[in-house]
Amino acid sequence: MVALFTSDPSTDRAGLRNPSPADRAGRRSRRSGSLQVLQGSLSARRVERQSPLLAGLHRITTGVLTGLGVSVVGLSALSFHWQSVWAANYNQLQASRTLEQKLQESAALLEQHHLSAVRRPGQLVPTSSQQLLHLVPPPVTTSSQGLSLLATLPRQPIPAGY
Repeated sequence: MVALFTSDPSTDRAGLRNPSPADRAGRRSRRSGSLQVLQGSLSARRVERQSPLLAGLHRITTGVLTGLGVSVVGLSALSFHWQSVWAANYNQLQASRTLEQKLQESAALLEQHHLSAVRRPGQLVPTSSQQLLHLVPPPVTTSSQGLSLLATLPRQPIPAGY
């Protein structure tokens, strides 16, 4: 009997080669497909064990990117809302400008009509805001005068029929 002494730990006493855990994992990965190989090599737990600093940086980066994505979506929604409000206000401004222009045109047409209708056109003066006179409103009358006026009316019964 000849004993074989080798320094290779992957062989047994009889000189036969024992499969290492890496060889077993390789056979399993070939059987289960390439997806499991990718999952095994990119797993977060494996990276966390090998380099905890890199795993922490990865978590921070993921959180920052998620926060940025949420803030971009929120700001986009606010931007669309403000744009629609601005468009509605702009349309109202345009409508008021159009109405103001039509009012000025109609006032000018009325003025021209009155100037042409008068026998002496020199008597009428074109109006302007500087030439307007502001009068004080009349004093408010009390309602007791109105009631006294009603009391003076004769009260007669209304005949039936009509």
